Amino acid sequence: MRYIAALDVGTTTVRFHLLDENAVTIASSAEKVALLYPKPGYVEIDPDDLWNIICEVIKKTIQESGIDPKSISCIGISTQRSTFVTWNLETGNHYHNFITWKDLRADSMVKEWNSSLTLKALRTGANILYTFSRNKRFLAGSVLKLMNTQTTLRLLWALQNVPGLQEAASKGTAVYGGVDSWLLYKFTGKHVTDVSSASATGLFDPFTMKWADWGLNIFKLPRTLFPEVLDSSGNFGHVSEKLFGAEIPIFCSMADQAASLFGSGCFKPGDLKVTMGTGSFMNVNTGKEPHASITGLYPLVGWRIGSELIYVAEGASNDTGSIIEWAQFLGIINKPSETSDLANSVDDSDGVYFVPAFSGLQAPINDQLAATGFLGLKPTSGKSHLIRSLLESIVFRIVILYDTMVSETQFTYQRIRIDGGVSQNDFVMQLLADLTGLDIERSRDTEMSIFGVALVAGLQAGIWKTKEDLLHLRKVDIFKPNNERYLIYQTIFRNWKKAVDRFRNWY
Repeated sequence: MRYIAALDVGTTTVRFHLLDENAVTIASSAEKVALLYPKPGYVEIDPDDLWNIICEVIKKTIQESGIDPKSISCIGISTQRSTFVTWNLETGNHYHNFITWKDLRADSMVKEWNSSLTLKALRTGANILYTFSRNKRFLAGSVLKLMNTQTTLRLLWALQNVPGLQEAASKGTAVYGGVDSWLLYKFTGKHVTDVSSASATGLFDPFTMKWADWGLNIFKLPRTLFPEVLDSSGNFGHVSEKLFGAEIPIFCSMADQAASLFGSGCFKPGDLKVTMGTGSFMNVNTGKEPHASITGLYPLVGWRIGSELIYVAEGASNDTGSIIEWAQFLGIINKPSETSDLANSVDDSDGVYFVPAFSGLQAPINDQLAATGFLGLKPTSGKSHLIRSLLESIVFRIVILYDTMVSETQFTYQRIRIDGGVSQNDFVMQLLADLTGLDIERSRDTEMSIFGVALVAGLQAGIWKTKEDLLHLRKVDIFKPNNERYLIYQTIFRNWKKAVDRFRNWY
């Protein structure tokens, strides 16, 4: 029996699994990541602490599995996107903590740059070029806006504010990397990344498949900062024998959402999945061409494996599991698993609506100034009504993302494949089926990023021969749409949109 190792380094949790040739997890460990909040809006991770956690979960899993480490054929790695650190390439010492994708320290820079003459000129020029060429790259450029979740201005902030970093970057001794790039350096000494992780930074051009010259030039970022961009599958190097007890080849490195898309079996153009974790991420396989959006959907690279290059359109709602955690923090619920029964214990939300905007409202609303809150509270509103309105808001956000996907793409969707912790909520799954009219396929394995990189690594190792061999490995539960509930919810959905309008541009 050959085994596959899979490591997922998320925002709040590090997970490590060992899977057999049937892609079944035979041992696993997980540890929480400590997020640091040194100032309001700052969200960091200590690299040394993260490395210790990664080593701990790997060693613990292998020890508890009882298997010979030499029987582990390969490892696949999945990581959170757009969280980055800079370090000295010669010594390995980092210049600062990881600045996570949730960090808002560069928010004023984002607003300033988006309203700057430079970016206005870039958008105008791209619009003119698109008018004459109809090139989708210029259409994307015509609506270009920088975002806090992208690396760009947080990296610029670091160069301007971290002592010694700008000088080291100018000399070529300082380098930049996401969690994936840093981790590969720690394992192998190489300064590399894969196409899916690079494409999520905001500094990589998916249309040319290179680091974006326009971005590097505008922000005066030294090219030597950036890692070499590789395929998502291949030989990235080896994990040290000291860590595993054997030298294990790294055969896959992917961004978490790309890994989830692959693990969900979304191999064909038009295949659609939603990962429901801390936030919700909707991804559709767009095939061989990047998607150019005018409503805020983001063109990404899914994966490049050999000659196969797959692009993805992504829409996100940054508040999903975070809303349920907030309800638990307030004491409204004891544990997330009880929310589905609470929501089903009442016929409706009693006219209560919740707007989920702790992190603003993303596409297609695109309002970072929106407020979070309840609307329509009354003396008859009980705990179950509040919880139902929370869960409904999660579904409503996904539905408007789905409607945007339908309007901007040419695909006819038959189903949505769902994974992530919040997908275990039956109320959410059934309501999503009812309002989209699609079958909802919920994976029985909630750790789809782990599953995805294990499959890619296993393909590279020859454990499986083709992607088609993988489809039967995924086990799902199916929720069928109820047309009667669709009709009942139309008024509720319209009123929720009115509530959203009340909470927009609050700050």
